[in-house]
Amino acid sequence: MHPRADAFRTMARETYGFDPDVEEFPEGTKTAADAADAVGCDVAQIASSLAFDVDGELVVSVTSGANRVSEAALAAYFETDAEAVSMADADRIKEELGWSIGGVPPFCHDRAVPVVMDETLLEFDTVWAAAGTPKAVFPIDPETLRSYADAEPAPVTE
Repeated sequence: MHPRADAFRTMARETYGFDPDVEEFPEGTKTAADAADAVGCDVAQIASSLAFDVDGELVVSVTSGANRVSEAALAAYFETDAEAVSMADADRIKEELGWSIGGVPPFCHDRAVPVVMDETLLEFDTVWAAAGTPKAVFPIDPETLRSYADAEPAPVTE
């Protein structure tokens, strides 16, 4: 197992008593479509963790692979101007969350940040999320994901 995926699994076990069933795919799971193809699920069941800068603060949006985050909706949720919302810089994500783009899990970040969750993910029994690398994912019940991430369900998609 890749050391970063193993680190995620260890953090999840130590922090939440959760032992994720991490699956690795050599061909990668960089996009939601790639991940869905690899695990054999609908693209809507992919829980993509995307980091945004909202008024200078890092925020993670856990979004269905079938949806696209609306920066305007994210701004409205956080009661700020749409111009104050943008994708976070890769170096900042690595520094503050401890994970690289494409492998950011929905929880087990190096520091606490606000997490919002695409409401449509709650419609599924199981969703798949990144497990620390662009080639590793794990299945999880979306309510459990919401709880571990301390995520607020929010209408932040287009």
